Amino acid sequence: MEYLHIVSVLVIGYIFLFVMAKLLGKTQITQITPFDFISAIVLGELVGNALYDEKIGILEIFFAVAVWGILIYATETLTQKFKRARKLLEGEPSIVIKKGKIVYEELKKNHLDLNQLQHLLRSKDVFSIQECEYAILETDGTISALKKPMYASPTIQDFSLPLNTVELPVTVILDGEVVWDNLKSIGWDETKLNNEIKANGAVSIKNVLYAEWKKGKALHVQTY
Repeated sequence: MEYLHIVSVLVIGYIFLFVMAKLLGKTQITQITPFDFISAIVLGELVGNALYDEKIGILEIFFAVAVWGILIYATETLTQKFKRARKLLEGEPSIVIKKGKIVYEELKKNHLDLNQLQHLLRSKDVFSIQECEYAILETDGTISALKKPMYASPTIQDFSLPLNTVELPVTVILDGEVVWDNLKSIGWDETKLNNEIKANGAVSIKNVLYAEWKKGKALHVQTY
């Protein structure tokens, strides 16, 4: 019965947490704020604590996760509709370098030391603070940096070159299997795909690790 209880809690908890993650949106992963981090821990603890307490049944787990999910969903709704609530619950970006000068007060306010600032800047390809004109500490702990003009990478506009249309590459084969929705989106059928991969030296679709289509270019094919 103990093992059955553990299995049932894990399965039901997995389903509930998956549903909650879908309802709360992708920001739970891609833009984690301190509040989101705490909410993720609590959701995990609600299920984790139930594993070793046989007195807690499926209904109790469902109730606890549902109530916590409602609270988080209400919080997310508040932050979307009311700017003041957003500032309180999610925080706001801080300018830590302004016009090439470190704003030390903002560093202290965000509990960020100079070594941490240098580390964050290096992740943005800024290896010297002297190269940075502005740096903004985002609410999720990442940094956005704007280099001084003399250190900025040249653009096509700087060279007065003609602009080319940007096309999104489309994956048509992945791990030996055709991505049918993508294949249809480019107007190809299986016959056309087979002809193209054979032209690139592949025997069949199963022999292709990865195939990518891009408008105006030949099909990129990599075999196993």
